[in-house]
Amino acid sequence: MIKNIVLDMGNVLLDFNPDFVLNEFCSSDGEKEVIRKELFNGPEWALGDRGDIKDKDRYDLVKVRVPEQYHKALSDCADRWDICMKPLTGAKEFCEYVKGNGYGIYVLSNASDLFYDYFPRFLPLDFFNGVFVSSDYLMLKPDLEIYNAFLEKYSLNPGECLFIDDREENCSGARKAGLNAFRFMGDYGEIVKLLAKDKQ
Repeated sequence: MIKNIVLDMGNVLLDFNPDFVLNEFCSSDGEKEVIRKELFNGPEWALGDRGDIKDKDRYDLVKVRVPEQYHKALSDCADRWDICMKPLTGAKEFCEYVKGNGYGIYVLSNASDLFYDYFPRFLPLDFFNGVFVSSDYLMLKPDLEIYNAFLEKYSLNPGECLFIDDREENCSGARKAGLNAFRFMGDYGEIVKLLAKDKQ
């Protein structure tokens, strides 16, 4: 039986949307294309999520690959990308449903150190039974070690956990660690149905 709900953060609770950021700070399609490639899809993004660099370090590392005329937009995107991290519709209500129905509720997210600035605007960290951020542990989903470290930290039985993520590779990694996993496609109602069926 499911006793604990383990939630990814980006695109499960908060809307990680680089297009929103690029539209806000870039003035041309060319600028958007370069910054999307080098900032959001560049190697530094994963380095930040793994804790190898701090969020504030990204601009200086990325700018060497970006034309100088785009540096102002790059700086704005690098420094203020979290403006897109707004709650998905129904996310807060879903978390309250989970907690109100007696489940343990956890966050297991690939995220840089800036997580601790924007996430508490969604819900206080102490709302959750545990919050496990990849950059704190120098690990990344979907590597098996991050799921095992999470389970060990909170003394959880993987078979009693339902892991929810928008990426199939992360769900697959969770299953390899023994967790139940559900790929989130935008409908919290599907999860509620799954939980109701599990109780039967």
